[in-house]
Amino acid sequence: MYMAIETRRWTLEEMHALPEDGNKYELVHGELLVTPGPTYGHEWISVRLRELLSGYVTTQRLGAVFTPRAVLRIGREVELEPDLQVRQPHPDPVGDWETAPTPILVVEVLSPSSRRYDLGVKRRVYIEEAAVDEYWVVDGKARTVTRCRPGVNDEVVRDAFTWHPKAASEPLTIRLDVILP
Repeated sequence: MYMAIETRRWTLEEMHALPEDGNKYELVHGELLVTPGPTYGHEWISVRLRELLSGYVTTQRLGAVFTPRAVLRIGREVELEPDLQVRQPHPDPVGDWETAPTPILVVEVLSPSSRRYDLGVKRRVYIEEAAVDEYWVVDGKARTVTRCRPGVNDEVVRDAFTWHPKAASEPLTIRLDVILP
């Protein structure tokens, strides 16, 4: 005999009241996502990508590269904390996350505990709900980057790829051997 198990629906206020315990907490339509602190390899990839993106984003006047603690919020139902995101400046210097410009790029670096969410739930939220131009999922273990874009089949990259945002005059080529340990 099977029994239905009711899952608790979390609110943004409840999530924000959780203690600082080294985990990352995110909310997607009442579901609480909990990720333990990053590994050295995860941070290595994030740092290398941030270094690579920062110069390009500045030169091309695309905004800034945001790191964790910067969130992507959709109303009161979704709050995600990507590993990296590229955004234009906020029109209000003291504005909040709900009114911040939509990122043109979001990057998540896979961890064993985040694979299902990064390639499933978060992909749907970033591409379909938030309408982010591009979402990258970096898998250090498989040495790949999965590129997700609206209206295009996902692409798994194993060597190099080119990112050319609409507002950029020149593309950026990223070689995986430069960002992966």
